[in-house]
Amino acid sequence: MSLINTIDQDIKQAMLAKNDVKLRGLRAIKSALLLARTEKGASEEISEETEIKVLQKLIKQRKESADIYKQQNRDDLYKVEVEEMEVIEVYLPKQMDKAEVETFLKDLISRVGATSVKDMGKVMGAANKELAGKADGKTISEVVKQLLA
Repeated sequence: MSLINTIDQDIKQAMLAKNDVKLRGLRAIKSALLLARTEKGASEEISEETEIKVLQKLIKQRKESADIYKQQNRDDLYKVEVEEMEVIEVYLPKQMDKAEVETFLKDLISRVGATSVKDMGKVMGAANKELAGKADGKTISEVVKQLLA
């Protein structure tokens, strides 16, 4: 079953359960997926890779907004963003922790043959491809810099 069908089913369940928090997050996911489906050049069905990218984008937006709200002492709005982020994260593949990313990248660096920071682009390209949806790009970048330094 595609992600959009799963979301539709979960929206119905959230409506029946009168779970406003979950419903808000699910509606955000559905609208983003429908938008991705109707973008110029997109086919009728979107790939799993595109679905993951859309969900990651939503998470990133929520994190940035939550940070801003926290700085401005707007705990009411901060709470809304965090709640939506938690709902969206359920539909992403399990994220790797920093230690797992580091282990993977050590292996990747040896496979690619990178020796210095000059090879970072090569490593990042391969890492982003292989870790798509499993790790945050910022974390990958930090670990690669640390390992190649």
